[in-house]
Amino acid sequence: MSETIKAGVVGFGLAGQVFHAAVINETPGMEVAAIVERSGKTAAARYPGARIVSSVEEMLQDPSIRLCVVATPNDTHCRIAEQCMRAGRHVVVDKPLALSSADTAALGQVARDAKVVLSAYQNRRWDGDFQTLRELLDSGRIGDPVLFESHFDRFRLEPKPGAWRETEAAGGGILFDLGPHLIDQALCLFGAPTSLWADVRISRPNVEVDDSHDIQLTYEDSPRKELRALRVWLRSTMVAASPGARFTLHGTRATYEKWGLDPQEDALREGARFADHAFGTEAASAWGTLTLPDSSPEVIRTLPGDYRKYYENVRNAICGTAPLEVGVGAAWSVARIIELARESSRTGCRVPVDLSAAATL
Repeated sequence: MSETIKAGVVGFGLAGQVFHAAVINETPGMEVAAIVERSGKTAAARYPGARIVSSVEEMLQDPSIRLCVVATPNDTHCRIAEQCMRAGRHVVVDKPLALSSADTAALGQVARDAKVVLSAYQNRRWDGDFQTLRELLDSGRIGDPVLFESHFDRFRLEPKPGAWRETEAAGGGILFDLGPHLIDQALCLFGAPTSLWADVRISRPNVEVDDSHDIQLTYEDSPRKELRALRVWLRSTMVAASPGARFTLHGTRATYEKWGLDPQEDALREGARFADHAFGTEAASAWGTLTLPDSSPEVIRTLPGDYRKYYENVRNAICGTAPLEVGVGAAWSVARIIELARESSRTGCRVPVDLSAAATL
């Protein structure tokens, strides 16, 4: 790698520590060179070689910082991303990129005007189980997809004290937290749906903001004939003592079922590194199964996951050697699906979906 992309991480909570700094620092050709931490000394202890500053303005005074990573509460994403792009820096924003499709599109225009890379952090495209599912679907072994169900479930009856995601603050709630991952993965697999129905709700007592959702995407008018019978269910809840299967895909030839979450997040939380032996490799006991009619289930080895591949692509896009995989169009599509899901839930009606504007972003 001929040049090193120096990154500044804005915010050093869970997202900044686990999903960004830890991944960037082990991505070849990248380095965490600055961290904005307004209070505490966690960043200095973990990254003694990085410059620790207390404000975005102070970070932007360093001309060597080429990439700014926004890992702050959702309602601050738009303002900080725009500030960094207007200062001529490339930007990665922890999902969601912005809280509305209009704001997402506006950020895209700022990026084009500034001639910088802008991306939303959709690391779960590089979950091992998602990569495995995608490979199976592409291989044709499942046949035409008919029913896909994706769960991201948790169990916590009481809101976490001090957690902004569980308050009525703009950008709170499970739809903004886990929904972007489920939606982005579905769009990667099947493209844009033609309509959706959703139920976004509060399931726990004494909770201020949505903590459960069910979204059904339909493809009845899809230009792809093989998708016209497809129904996609995207489900999350905070009251699943026994979480649903992570993925279930029924096709005209076979069914793939997979339980449990990719191991990378838990490993990074515990301080593991990508260089550790078998990092990102799932235990055989957690592998999914492929079942054909009148056949015993076949165990399908889960491919190793690697979140560094997201940042490798961002690095290459900045250097001009590869197209950006998670661009503004993808982030806009996620934001638009979230808006339509809220509309459907509010009205109780199925609503049409038009994501054609994403191609212009």
